[in-house]
Amino acid sequence: MTKQEFLAQLRKGLSGLPQDDIEERSMFYSEMIDDRIEEGLSEEEAVLAAGAIDEIVAQAVADIPLAKIAKERIKPKRQLKVWEIILLALGSPIWLSLGFAVIAVMFSLYVVVWSLLISMWAVFASLVCCVSAGLIAGIRLACIGSILAGIAMLAVGIVCAGLSIFAYYGCKAATKGILQLTKKITLWIKNCFLKEEV
Repeated sequence: MTKQEFLAQLRKGLSGLPQDDIEERSMFYSEMIDDRIEEGLSEEEAVLAAGAIDEIVAQAVADIPLAKIAKERIKPKRQLKVWEIILLALGSPIWLSLGFAVIAVMFSLYVVVWSLLISMWAVFASLVCCVSAGLIAGIRLACIGSILAGIAMLAVGIVCAGLSIFAYYGCKAATKGILQLTKKITLWIKNCFLKEEV
């Protein structure tokens, strides 16, 4: 593949992104290929060394904020006609309320997932508190003469310590999973804005 073919495919893959970002990335890869050619590589080798276009596009989409992509996407390509404005105004009670409802439901689900995660961390914190409380109460009860009650409290503290270890690893894995899910959802939303208009 030649440098010009590579840059053309890159521009096509980046279409839908803000124009300044497309220009910036095109210039970056053009200079990179030129530098590699100056170092002695052939044009085809320099293009191969730049990387796969799909990976470059995926990284560009991940790097650019969602708000910037959405702003570029909703920017009008042409001036609306009078009848289009009238239809938008007349249909706004329906499509606007449905849009807000969909956004509200999605946001509610997202808040519920994070609330569950916070609850899991609260359970972990309470187990850690039970460990220290069980150990302190067990030692205190043993010192005042209630040895069986002291041993029982020490046992409760040790059981809570074991449970807190399991809870910690579960909370950590759940947090990591939710953060990855958030990243995937954000990329999916960005890609929805970048889909070609039919």
